[in-house]
Amino acid sequence: MQKGHLYIVSAPSGAGKSSLISALLQQLPPGKARVSVSHTTRQPRPGEQHGTHYYFSGMDEFENLIAQGLFLEYANVFGNYYGTSIPMIEQNLAQGIDVFLDIDWQGAQQVRSKMPNCKSIFILPPSLQELERRLVGRGQDSAAVIAKRMAKAISEMEHYHEYDYLIINDNFEDSVEEIKAILLAEKVSLKAQQQNHQLLIQQLLAKS
Repeated sequence: MQKGHLYIVSAPSGAGKSSLISALLQQLPPGKARVSVSHTTRQPRPGEQHGTHYYFSGMDEFENLIAQGLFLEYANVFGNYYGTSIPMIEQNLAQGIDVFLDIDWQGAQQVRSKMPNCKSIFILPPSLQELERRLVGRGQDSAAVIAKRMAKAISEMEHYHEYDYLIINDNFEDSVEEIKAILLAEKVSLKAQQQNHQLLIQQLLAKS
């Protein structure tokens, strides 16, 4: 069976990362790819389901998993832990499922140190003006909060060069197609093909 690939996807808030991943998964064959479900110690919000939105766990359980080295990456955000389980990722990859990690550049650095074969995609907005327009268009934040988000976005975008692929999300449909092209390129890369078709290659090159 062909193994799945692990993809890190990062972007500043408002660049369209979540929407792009959602649209991509809808266009791929069922069971071909999925977004990693994180563990967290925070309480479930209305409508959230264990195993679908997050794996909810207690503080002691989470810290025990940390001690065992079972997280690919984790962080403490406002007193709550969030983390990505190594066994969950490895299980999906072994089943031939591509896994997407929706994480920031700091989490990406942690993941690369433990799974150097992963590939990473950074998504940029077409301009700062467009990014601000999208944030304002959400209608969720005050002007002060949006200003803070813009400052954070600029700081995050400074790390784009750490990634393998760069998407400029100007036209949404084009951006989805570009991510699909990345998946295809990785599937037929020399390293992937050698790993997935080792026996065939040996047979083709065997001396008669």
